[in-house]
Amino acid sequence: MSAAAPGIIVRAPNWLGDTVMALPALAALRAHAREARLVVVGRWATLLAGQGVADALLPYPARGRARRGLHRALAADPPDVAVLLPNSLESALAARRWGARRIVGFDTDGRGALLTDRLPLPAPRLHQVDEYAALVRAVGAPDVAATPTWRRAPDRGLDAEAAALLVPLGGGPLVGLHLGAAGGSAKQWGPTAFAALARRLARDGLVPVLLGGPTDTLMEAAVLDAGHGQPVASLVGRDRPALLPALLGRLACLVSGDTGVAHLAAALGTPTVTLFGPTDPALTAPRAARARTLRGAAPCAPCFLATCPIDHVCLAAITAEAAAAEVRTALAR
Repeated sequence: MSAAAPGIIVRAPNWLGDTVMALPALAALRAHAREARLVVVGRWATLLAGQGVADALLPYPARGRARRGLHRALAADPPDVAVLLPNSLESALAARRWGARRIVGFDTDGRGALLTDRLPLPAPRLHQVDEYAALVRAVGAPDVAATPTWRRAPDRGLDAEAAALLVPLGGGPLVGLHLGAAGGSAKQWGPTAFAALARRLARDGLVPVLLGGPTDTLMEAAVLDAGHGQPVASLVGRDRPALLPALLGRLACLVSGDTGVAHLAAALGTPTVTLFGPTDPALTAPRAARARTLRGAAPCAPCFLATCPIDHVCLAAITAEAAAAEVRTALAR
């Protein structure tokens, strides 16, 4: 990038939740480097439009010709600094291809020789928000907030679309039950538990609504089957990333596994109840005043496995009664 405007490229995380947790670090870097041209590159980067964290937000192609084309475009005007939020070898190789003069990242995954600024990976590990904060502090951004905050700018089209989906569901407070979990089935609560929670919420005068992407339709069918004919509203497969902020911002509460949707909802200010089994809330729990967590007790947790070899002992330990109680507490707060 040009000498008149020193350039910084941030390689953003690959997951939605991690991208939300990177918001405080990105905001601090933007405030610190006001005169720099700041570019954020990542799978979810374009969802950050309106957050005021960068001059350009570029999607990171999954592979192949599109990714090579992006590397060539960025290398045509090399950045002064590349800050790597993912801990992968691939992200360090990409920064080398961009011609970054300074590459900042944690010294892990065998990539130390590719970095100019090797930060030791914290031991014990910190919450993801705090690890991202450490990376931007290394390039001079000192004031990093502890809590992600998502600024939702009004968008008539998206707001109208969200209202069209949610308003017909009923007049009571809407509680989203997000069925999916990126990264493997081990983080998914069981369909019987979701169905039982829906019944309890309805008895409390709340309106449960199933949420999830197109890949969650089998889980949706299992939840509805476990409900033994009790009708439950469902928007599974009908939302999309750009619409998520408008949808989640209209909920009274969200119940989900440890997934990116929980982080986005919490950053929007929506009360959340996040169910933890194979992952560790000390590292990835949503951070917000109205964010609550439930952790399933199991001697093997957290195992961080994508699929459970012993029938989800940890998440099975979380009852619908406990989840409903946390929803009531979250709403009361």
